[in-house]
Amino acid sequence: MSISSSVSGSSESSGRSGRQGPEPGRREARWAEALGMLAGVAIDAAFADPRRGHPVALFGTAAAALEKRVYGDARSRGVLYVGLCVGPMALLGYAATRGGNPVVRGVLSAAVTWSVLGGTTLGREGVAMAEFLEDGDLEGARGRLSHLCGRDPSRLEAPELARATVESIAENTSDAVVAPLFWGAVAGVPGLLAYRAINTLDAMVGHHNARYEHFGWAAARLDDVANFVPARITGLLTALAAPLTGGSVSEAAAVLRRDGHRHPSPNAGRCEAAFAGALDVTLGGTNVYGDRVEHRPEMGRGSKPEVQDIRRSVRLARAVGLAAAGLAVLAALRGTRR
Repeated sequence: MSISSSVSGSSESSGRSGRQGPEPGRREARWAEALGMLAGVAIDAAFADPRRGHPVALFGTAAAALEKRVYGDARSRGVLYVGLCVGPMALLGYAATRGGNPVVRGVLSAAVTWSVLGGTTLGREGVAMAEFLEDGDLEGARGRLSHLCGRDPSRLEAPELARATVESIAENTSDAVVAPLFWGAVAGVPGLLAYRAINTLDAMVGHHNARYEHFGWAAARLDDVANFVPARITGLLTALAAPLTGGSVSEAAAVLRRDGHRHPSPNAGRCEAAFAGALDVTLGGTNVYGDRVEHRPEMGRGSKPEVQDIRRSVRLARAVGLAAAGLAVLAALRGTRR
């Protein structure tokens, strides 16, 4: 990086320090983005997702329209589709934060962080499921499950509804909280927008079925890559937070090590295994998705989840989210000194 003000005597000072930090304007911008990310976390905690005009929903609508134009039963078509969806989002974030007033960048960072996080909504959905099941309202709980996952709830009883809820909370703690914060710390607003685009595409087309087996391959694999590190951070933070819900750090860590790799997903298993160990329950089993049945290995050493474990999982997810937010902001601020 060229800094015009350092030309005079630069060789001597460079010899002492070995490297130079960012110019003041860039440092202020990074501070603004980091504090904006913290503000976005606070806004999400206070207001959750906007009910109307959610940016992620608007992106999904545009992506669905584009799919109709570029779809083809081939991986190459899927790669093109992902590139046309994710690339513009990253470029939009870069263009919006290039130069400009630090205050504007901070406000933009806060708004984007709020729009891509889903931790508060995830917790509210978990509490809603717990309330239905506590009231014995199986039909209400079955109808609500679609807000958390794509399993067929029509024949699920309370224990299986509880298991589905806990597993969804575990996985989405990474997808909706830790991962976006991680990419926000790494790449600022462009990272936030690109990650949310990748994760949304995976939810839309990253499925094993006749239509998307080939076309959705790129979206699914890119999502695996984007979540590789965040999922493992989620597992570690979950193990450390286990005592907050009556669990043991050592037990959660042991289950994470033993069972985290057994899940079909290279990332979801780390989250679910850590939650299973922290809550002292057993997750996994048979899941039905429409006409597709999956038999997943069991993770954990406790009993199957019960209704009361849903609220415990929500508390655990909130603790992990707060820890991840703190780490992300610290990491982003540390980047201002490098």
